[in-house]
Amino acid sequence: MTQPRTMSAMSKEMQDAVQASMTCHTMCEETMSACMSMGGQPQMQIMRALMDCSDTTRMCSDMMMRRSPMSAEMCALCAKVCDMCAEACMSVPDDPQLMRCAEACRHCAEMCRAMAGASQDVTPG
Repeated sequence: MTQPRTMSAMSKEMQDAVQASMTCHTMCEETMSACMSMGGQPQMQIMRALMDCSDTTRMCSDMMMRRSPMSAEMCALCAKVCDMCAEACMSVPDDPQLMRCAEACRHCAEMCRAMAGASQDVTPG
């Protein structure tokens, strides 16, 4: 009879990346809600970026938690999506909610780049 394989504990770095991804996901969802409740026509570029970022960060955290063999690639993609969302949010610098969201996106991008093994100096090409 063979013993079931157990997964090793997540590293501190992975735990931090999962937390950053989950925080970013939540912030994007809250920001979408805030944008819609403001009335008027929300800027579609920002809304698309928020939706993409929300979905990507949720999937990325899920893949890291289950130790998917594709998690490094997902983290690299997540970092790009978070960078794009932060840039979209920064297009309205006088909105505090968008600025908080941009900060969460930047932090998540940094953590995901570290998990992907990429240098923080790498720019999307």
